[in-house]
Amino acid sequence: MLSGPRRRASTGILELKGRNPRTPCHTRGFTLLELMIVMSIIMILMAVAVPVYNQSIVQARESVLRANLSTLRNVISQYTLDKQKAPQSLDDLVTAGYLRQIPIDPMTRQANWEVAQEDVMMAVDQQDPGITDVHSASNATASDGTAYSSW
Repeated sequence: MLSGPRRRASTGILELKGRNPRTPCHTRGFTLLELMIVMSIIMILMAVAVPVYNQSIVQARESVLRANLSTLRNVISQYTLDKQKAPQSLDDLVTAGYLRQIPIDPMTRQANWEVAQEDVMMAVDQQDPGITDVHSASNATASDGTAYSSW
């Protein structure tokens, strides 16, 4: 007949029938092998996830750069049509109310855009050539292999 745990009279410790109280019982936990397998699986997953994450960060910055360049080019065009002359600097766009502030280049993380001045002979006002285009000031290359400064 099987019986449950019984209390040892002298110490008050519960003991199982047929078990020596001085031998350590089997503790529940993970073996070293199980922990190593789990750690290996985590390392493999991290080796796959980190490059994908980094690539998504680069793609997000590139799309923000495209959007900022498009906005700046549209605003320069609007300013030129409205004022009948190109802006002399990007600050002219802010002071005229076309922009709240000059957007930040996500590649350099500063508002340091490279501006392309129009040719004096092609300018509407022959004496004050202004800005016709903007480019990123970054010298890095994009994920498609082109330079950010050529966009």
